[in-house]
Amino acid sequence: MQIDISEVIGPFPDFSVAVVICEDLIVPADRAALLDAQIERREAGIRAAWGETPLAEIPGIAVWRQAYRQFGVKKTSYRSSVERLVKNALADRPLPAINGFVDCYNAVSLAHIFPAGADDLDKLRGDIAFRISRDGDSFLDMGATDESGAPLGAPPKGGEVVYADDEKVLCRRWNWRQDARSVVTPATRRALVTIQANGTGDLQAAVDDLTDLLQNTCGGRIEVVIADAGQPVVELTSSGA
Repeated sequence: MQIDISEVIGPFPDFSVAVVICEDLIVPADRAALLDAQIERREAGIRAAWGETPLAEIPGIAVWRQAYRQFGVKKTSYRSSVERLVKNALADRPLPAINGFVDCYNAVSLAHIFPAGADDLDKLRGDIAFRISRDGDSFLDMGATDESGAPLGAPPKGGEVVYADDEKVLCRRWNWRQDARSVVTPATRRALVTIQANGTGDLQAAVDDLTDLLQNTCGGRIEVVIADAGQPVVELTSSGA
């Protein structure tokens, strides 16, 4: 299994991504008190650091707004996942409690102002890539459902940057919203997290932070690789790959 970012490095040479491979997980269904306290401190830290700064002037948000404009996204309703987290924290809206794993990477995303996302590794097919959308790309929007509650199909637009495996788009608009088919749940035993940088911030610090939080919350074994302009294609290793 490989991660390939070569299609996006040309127009976005500052892009890099840490891929965190987690195995032998035990994902708590509920957020532990210690993690809850950690998240509250991080939310308070964001308010203290950026409470007087317009969202568009926060470096970790500004670079993604520019990237979105560059591949044709102009609607303000489409923002990077990390912008939504920061905006909510600044408005004193608590980070939603999903499960122990998801809450960990959201806490890291918020604190370091990097987009992050995760997928159940056993639900991925083939290699993964950040690339330009293609005809026939499949995407089921986890944030939009029909009358029966099933996720709606919403294939990407032409020219859109997506994150995908060989079967489906895992996330539309680079890091806007995830596909419903590979979400991490308490049943997940292997997961893959991406932490995405675009020329600002300390990616290694975010990786170290995530590793500590996940091991304290979910246990398991963790390996990390980083893809960037110098090495846009990287082999991923896992016991089940």
